Amino acid sequence: MAPANVPVVTLTLMAVHAHPDDEATGTGGVFAKAAAEGIRTVLVTCTDGRCGDGPGGVKPGDAAHDAEAVVAVRRGELERSAKVLGLDHVEQLGYHDSGMMGWETNQAPGAFWQVPVAESAARLAELMRRHRPDVVVTYDANGVYGHPDHIQAHRITVAALELLAGENWQPAKVYWSSMPYSHMKAWGDLTREFGTEQEKAEMEQMLAGMQATLDRGERLPMGLPDEEFTTLVDVKPWGQQKFDALSAHASQSDSAMMLGLGVERFTGMMGVETFLRAHDTTGAPLPETDLFAGLR
Repeated sequence: MAPANVPVVTLTLMAVHAHPDDEATGTGGVFAKAAAEGIRTVLVTCTDGRCGDGPGGVKPGDAAHDAEAVVAVRRGELERSAKVLGLDHVEQLGYHDSGMMGWETNQAPGAFWQVPVAESAARLAELMRRHRPDVVVTYDANGVYGHPDHIQAHRITVAALELLAGENWQPAKVYWSSMPYSHMKAWGDLTREFGTEQEKAEMEQMLAGMQATLDRGERLPMGLPDEEFTTLVDVKPWGQQKFDALSAHASQSDSAMMLGLGVERFTGMMGVETFLRAHDTTGAPLPETDLFAGLR
């Protein structure tokens, strides 16, 4: 216990995510771990998720897809996920979900992909000033797999940090979240077990294309080479919370395969969260197993 005259410093983790449910898949473990360790946790969700599934799995573009109803459902799901993970603050920028790359919704008024980076970066920088995170996490420059909203989240995070660079405070550490190439095989195995025939065929085609790309010595269109990751955090002790947080987003069928694994297998597959350290003022040695290495 610190002496009575020494102030207790509370560390803060902020993750900048694109959609409701992204907080559970990529950082659910580090969020739950941080909360358990007394670290303040702040989630920034950039979009409203309107391009997600509607009731019964109805997809955007279908006449029965009600975007505003989807937004309302996903807002409630995000609140439940945040409670499961023990988040202290959830900040929602409220931009429209842009949909997958190439969709007409990329060009829709209010879509996050269309908002000038400087505008949304200024809003994010203000949130950073307010919460003063010691550690900031968002996606890599390709948004892990080329999703426009993930790419935009990366861009505005970089721009927000540049706005803070000349001030008397800025985060001590910044990380990009991504998927190691080696995890692709695990996703293939999962699809073979739980996917529809169409999903299995699409996965086999994608994996074959990826292997051909690697054989040519080129980079894949998603994820990063294993050797580029600096920080692997074991979050298996918080596997149940991560599973429950993802389960809170029940409206989204994309999560169904992962949840179909059950808690034990899900934790085995999703129990290590992987990051590339992009900025550091602590001098903590690499590789590391803790986002807060050098800060405590």
